[in-house]
Amino acid sequence: MPISLPRLLFGGLLALATTAPAAAQTTTKIDSLAIRKIYDEALLRGQSYENLRELCTKVGGRLSGSPQAEQAVQWSKIAMEKLGVDRVYLQEVMVPHWVRGAKEKAEIKPAKGKGLPLAVCALGGSVGTNGKLKAQVVEVRSMAELAALPAEKVKGKFVFFNRPMNATYIETGRAYGEAGDQRRIGASEAAKRGAVGALVRSLSLAHDDLPHTGTMRYEDNVTQVPAAAISTNGADQLSQLLKVDSDLTVELEMACQTLPDVKSYNVVGEIKGSKYPNEIITVGGHLDSWDLAQGAHDDGTGCVQSMEVLRLLKATGLRPERTVRAVMFMNEENGTRGGNKYAELAKAAKEVHVAAMESDGGGFTPRGFGIEAEPAVVRKVQQWQPLFVPYGSGDIKPGHGGTDIGPLKGQAKALIGYDCDDQRYFDIHHTAADTFDKVNRRELELGGASMAALIYLISKYGL
Repeated sequence: MPISLPRLLFGGLLALATTAPAAAQTTTKIDSLAIRKIYDEALLRGQSYENLRELCTKVGGRLSGSPQAEQAVQWSKIAMEKLGVDRVYLQEVMVPHWVRGAKEKAEIKPAKGKGLPLAVCALGGSVGTNGKLKAQVVEVRSMAELAALPAEKVKGKFVFFNRPMNATYIETGRAYGEAGDQRRIGASEAAKRGAVGALVRSLSLAHDDLPHTGTMRYEDNVTQVPAAAISTNGADQLSQLLKVDSDLTVELEMACQTLPDVKSYNVVGEIKGSKYPNEIITVGGHLDSWDLAQGAHDDGTGCVQSMEVLRLLKATGLRPERTVRAVMFMNEENGTRGGNKYAELAKAAKEVHVAAMESDGGGFTPRGFGIEAEPAVVRKVQQWQPLFVPYGSGDIKPGHGGTDIGPLKGQAKALIGYDCDDQRYFDIHHTAADTFDKVNRRELELGGASMAALIYLISKYGL
């Protein structure tokens, strides 16, 4: 039975046919049929969802250096070997080993009355409090505001960074990036002014009681003070109480610590190209996750989608002309050592990378791709846009590739970020709510198909 093409696709093909020669028209029809096969396979027999179920429920949270991270390495190696790809192997990389310890505790203590519990969690990489740490609080909205305060207003206190993400931005990732400095460097900036610790409003647009962890870094030769994230509701409450009681204190207890680095691995699986085996297209997600939940959307979805790209190409018989390599990167969350190691080894081996694609924005409904490349390369990818419009993935534009593939800049012609609807992402990002049940099967499988379709085209035509 002939495959029925969506009406929108016929419109795209007709537009191309008015200017393209006959050979190009035939090629476009062949490509549209191939892409339809990819989507049909994903929607009827996709394996991303069940793979994610296994990763989340059998392994769980996978912070770099943890036993669970090691289990995830072995799980993904076996899972890719089951696909029957040409090669599966490990790349050794030393990673940080930070441990959270006992559950964090915090309490707001007004000058009068009973204490109030405060929902907190340690930021990744923070030192502990060595027992209970109690101090007054000074609230700021920016680094500039902190710098402008007199020293006596800060010394011996917690600095409370309470700048919310900008809710007016349509792209939530932009709001996240803009507000992220307080989490990343807030502790060191506070310590420079004599503070004893940093309390940071969670990077989320949601109003709830879930604190959001995430990495922070200490500046060399600056006193290391504890850094904790406060839930958005908790931050609002603390801010309001400070307005009527500037002498209140917060008591914080955290047992986190950094242990010696641990040996870990990137996991790599590949299908050799049928015509240009030495030209490589990388697709990947990060295997590590934070430890508060199962690391489902961040970034279990990106890992299983990348594995699914290999399966879809095999299952549809669309043998790639260039080598396609799926990489489960280790240590994106608190060090990016896996991505750096992959790029380092690629450069040392003088590998030719045509493109690298990353999925690290959750497993939500596909929208398209962000292309980090020279304008001519972006335009070439955009020529394929009509092939993606029928599937809701036609938003192809210049954009950020991704953290783990970033070190390949200069080696690969294009860094490509898979883009999905991110409106819900930062509600659960880096929290105890990032669990398997938050992922929709159909949205996840559509994303893997979108990624496989673009990789099929790059493999066939190059860049």
